[in-house]
Amino acid sequence: MQQKSHPIATEDNVARYQLASLHFGTPGRGRKAYVQASLHADEVPAMLVAHCLRQELEKLDAAGKVKGEVILVPVANPIGLSQVIHGAPFGRFDLATGVNFNRSYKHVADDLKVSLQGKLGPDAAANAALVREHARRSVASWVPKNATEELKKTLLGMAIDADVMLDLHCDNEAVLHLYTGTPLADDVKPLAALLQAHAVLLAKESGGEPFDEACSRVWWELAEHFGAATPIPMGCIGVTVELRGENDVRYHLAEKDARALLQYLARLGIVEMEHDPLPAPLCAPTPLEGVEPLHAPQSGVLVFLKNLGDRVAAGDTVAEIVNPVSGRTMPVKASQDGILFASTAHRHLVKGMHVCKIAGAQGYRTGNLLTA
Repeated sequence: MQQKSHPIATEDNVARYQLASLHFGTPGRGRKAYVQASLHADEVPAMLVAHCLRQELEKLDAAGKVKGEVILVPVANPIGLSQVIHGAPFGRFDLATGVNFNRSYKHVADDLKVSLQGKLGPDAAANAALVREHARRSVASWVPKNATEELKKTLLGMAIDADVMLDLHCDNEAVLHLYTGTPLADDVKPLAALLQAHAVLLAKESGGEPFDEACSRVWWELAEHFGAATPIPMGCIGVTVELRGENDVRYHLAEKDARALLQYLARLGIVEMEHDPLPAPLCAPTPLEGVEPLHAPQSGVLVFLKNLGDRVAAGDTVAEIVNPVSGRTMPVKASQDGILFASTAHRHLVKGMHVCKIAGAQGYRTGNLLTA
């Protein structure tokens, strides 16, 4: 294993940060995996999973069983990790700009539609190599305007040419679920089964330029743009892995999740290890357009009547909001069938605040499909 340090915000007279990356295997030999943890810096379960991954990857690397290349970034956001307000961590948004740390990554496809014109041919593998080369150049040409963009450029520079990119997050309260591109649904099914995901949410473009799409969406956009005469494969399996809720920091969970991630890399030929039996999946993929966000109809105390992971039917009361002053209780109802997969951890809400999300099988939403 080799550890590298990447300086962020190196101007004099301002705070400086160090981003660490851990490198296993040999660059250019075999397929490449990139795994990062806690891009939203207050989503701590991912860091513990990364710790468990590191321990296992060190053993595999020492035994010569990393057949490709693996880059692991165990703490992807030193800027967000340093943001503490009145004793509470605040790692989802950059305090300097208000921008979500998992939004506004460079969409390199726009550059590549120009730079690859006339350079592609009938060989899909050769085309994939050209896409990676030009994508690296595009990221290198990104001129950051501030420290957070410098961090984003550094992360994307390590991930943009990966064959598989796993971005480890968690929700407020949740069962394990995944976000990925619609063209990658079949590629991600083994990972969903290994992790026992309760929802796999698909979109060709979710909005806001999140990190996973910065790595993977370029491939299907270029394939559609250049057409069948110059075939471009789906060269990156980009997945956002939501590791349950913020307080689900337990060794047994992290060890199980790390094992599942390594099993997936083994099935892709990146590491060598004995394959565990593939468990039956808990869910079928569903469109991100089919996720129903429910909100508080009044201010008051939130009382859930359904549990995370439950299947709900249209018209079911998922929760109630009790106003302790007026005595009025109002229901929070689902309008479609689906899986209750994520919820707020707060138990007193102001009218309009987020309550929970239900993964439905039928898409109905358009526009920006991700929460802030």
